[in-house]
Amino acid sequence: MFSSDRPSVMLFRFSLYGFLKNQTYFEPFLILFFLEQELNFFEIGVAMGVGAAVSNLLEIPTGAAADLYGRRRCMVASFVIYILSFLILATGTAYWQLLVGVALVGSADAFRGGIHKAMILDWLRAQGRENERTRIYGYTRSWSKMGSAVSVLIGAALVFMTSNYRLIIGFAIIPYVLNLINLATYPAYLDAVPRQKLSLTAVLRHMYQVSRESLNHPMLRRLTWETIGFQGVYEAVKDYLQPVLKVAALSSPLFLELGDKQRSALLVGLVYFVLHLLASASSRHAHSLSQWCGSDERASYRVWQIVALGYVALLPALYFKTSSIVIPIFILLACAQNVWRPILISRFDAHSDPSVGATLLSIESQAASLATLILAPLLGYVIDLATSLEGGTTERSFWPIAVIGAVPAILFSIDTTTRRTSTSHSGDH
Repeated sequence: MFSSDRPSVMLFRFSLYGFLKNQTYFEPFLILFFLEQELNFFEIGVAMGVGAAVSNLLEIPTGAAADLYGRRRCMVASFVIYILSFLILATGTAYWQLLVGVALVGSADAFRGGIHKAMILDWLRAQGRENERTRIYGYTRSWSKMGSAVSVLIGAALVFMTSNYRLIIGFAIIPYVLNLINLATYPAYLDAVPRQKLSLTAVLRHMYQVSRESLNHPMLRRLTWETIGFQGVYEAVKDYLQPVLKVAALSSPLFLELGDKQRSALLVGLVYFVLHLLASASSRHAHSLSQWCGSDERASYRVWQIVALGYVALLPALYFKTSSIVIPIFILLACAQNVWRPILISRFDAHSDPSVGATLLSIESQAASLATLILAPLLGYVIDLATSLEGGTTERSFWPIAVIGAVPAILFSIDTTTRRTSTSHSGDH
């Protein structure tokens, strides 16, 4: 499967990490949970923005701390914070308590950020397998998506049986404790640094040096902008599939004898299960697209073009309330994101210094968080306006998703096409 040797124990543990990390049984129902708390879409957008803001503030410092003081230790700290955040979200009732829970999730995301990816890339270098970056990261990411598929089935079953969103938030603590044990027992060499005294000055100096390098390096700067346009936008829009599915489920003539939550759980569970299975396959075969296109760069261009077509097609599909088209487009966008992500990480690693990998990938992750921080409240506000004009929530209420997604996708598709054409012409001369 990989080179000539059998997959190692560490490859199994990297994959297990991703599988357990994605046992977030509440994720396909999180916006529905917020709506149940009588929040409007703007308040939900603010909550998502708070999580992104906290992650944004901490992303680079935690990456720098990981490079300087140990990546494994920062990962363990991340999962302790996750567990605390789940406890608060599962028990909090006031809006401020939900914001605290979301903020803690954002801080845990910051600690986790690019750190585990950097550990995988370091392991590949130690194995002399740098040329397998896209394949190996795509493989481990595919197990993350397989974990999501299993998580959706468990979450949907729990909602169907209990009609209780809070229960499934608390239930996610169990796999996170197991993953905490998995991470804590990673080999010590994956900390990648000698033990040294904690120094805020050293962290700030390291942050400044790596940030300056990423801004001055043309390719790293471009990759960061791609992250903003793709990952940042996708994180802001992807969860709106949940209310679209709820609208579709409640308008369906099937299973009328069931309650609203049960009908929603059936459709949400089915669609997300298929979505994550296809996303897993997409991630696992991302390297095949790179090989077929001839390079990671060309494969990335192809993905941008597919995404642009997807968002453009989403606009009329939402406007004319055709769920049968909207849902497959969301699935297509998820698959494209899971092909693009391993390719992007490989491109970052190819243009960067391994010793600053965690910090650099944290900068990449922070760029996405910053975009989400800005877009999530704005998107929620515009959707609220569209909903009020519609006189209620329908598929048409979500047309702003297509517009926000299409603009950067079209711009990058045009830009990459122009770059390829100019490169081809210069090669002819």
